[in-house]
Amino acid sequence: MTTAGTDEAEKVLRDACDQAGIDARGAEPIRLGENAIFRLAGGIVARIARPGQLDAATREVRIARWLADHDIPAVRALDDLGQPIEAHGRAVTFWHELPTHHKGTPAQVATALRRLHDLPVTGQHPFSALEPFVRLDERIAAATSLTEDDRAWLHQHLTTLRESYNRLPAGLPHTVLHGDAWVGNVVATNDNQVVLLDLERASIGPPEWDLVSTAIKHTSFAWISAADYRDFCHRYGHDVTTWDGFALLRDIRELRMTCYLAQHAAENPHAHQEAALRVSCLRGRNGPRPWSWSPAS
Repeated sequence: MTTAGTDEAEKVLRDACDQAGIDARGAEPIRLGENAIFRLAGGIVARIARPGQLDAATREVRIARWLADHDIPAVRALDDLGQPIEAHGRAVTFWHELPTHHKGTPAQVATALRRLHDLPVTGQHPFSALEPFVRLDERIAAATSLTEDDRAWLHQHLTTLRESYNRLPAGLPHTVLHGDAWVGNVVATNDNQVVLLDLERASIGPPEWDLVSTAIKHTSFAWISAADYRDFCHRYGHDVTTWDGFALLRDIRELRMTCYLAQHAAENPHAHQEAALRVSCLRGRNGPRPWSWSPAS
């Protein structure tokens, strides 16, 4: 985030904290990007959403509280505060800070997803249907470091995948999904409690969507070993790569990863080469998988 962007986020944070009666002095930035995250005194973390995301932030708080009611270890929103708080056109939410933690292993991701996917989805709940293509049009348009030809191809590829998704083969029964279940969003504390982070994409849909995130780390990029992936499948109880719909969800997830990085590259020259590589792979110019993508930080 630029200095101007940082100053704006800090102004939003101070205003929201004033409204909430929370001390903003000594706020420490954890991550400054589309969503700005700050550490506050008293074990509180503030998350500032990008503009126009009040409804999404409201839903994320409701989901966190629903998961708490169902004994799912996940980030916890402050209970004694009406959330989100709107300041300068941005939604701000406040969370309990996690103890010291690290990225989860594939085995820990499998265990966490198994518990989440086993939740009942009858009756009232805060989840909407999975939107696998959310924001991809905007990300492609913002990927100005790419050539016009590459961006036109990505738009067409997106259209093709949308049409194919309407014919997604039947699979496992729909469940509660995390929606973005990679190891950075499933963490383990030092006492080995596995906790779900970033509930922005939590929804109802095919559980295969969550499973594909780990599967492609082996099949598409060789970021995890065959043994780790077999252990993941054993602990969850299903191998998504054996399903007829796997290739389609794999392609959608790879497109999402490419568009995220390509949008980021528009403001970060260090990401230009990786963004171009990912598009080249999707276009069939770099041979078969696994591809030599570098994990995004």
